[in-house]
Amino acid sequence: MSQKELYRVSEAMDLLSLGRSVIYELLRSGRLRSVREGRTRLIPASAITEYVALLEREADANGFGAAS
Repeated sequence: MSQKELYRVSEAMDLLSLGRSVIYELLRSGRLRSVREGRTRLIPASAITEYVALLEREADANGFGAAS
C-alpha cells in the first residue's frame, strides 16, 4: 500500500491529532504548508513530515527531546 501524497484537512487532523482550528491556524501562520486544487485545500505529505520535524527540533532546542 502506497502513502498518499495529498491529504484533506480532515485527514491531516487525524494524522496529527489536532483540531480543525489548530490546523487552519498552522496554515495561516505558515508552519504547515498547503496547496489548493479548485476549492479544496490539500496538505502535502511532505508538509506533514516537515511540520513533525519542526516540532522535534523545537522540542530538542527546549530540552524536551527524547533521551539518548
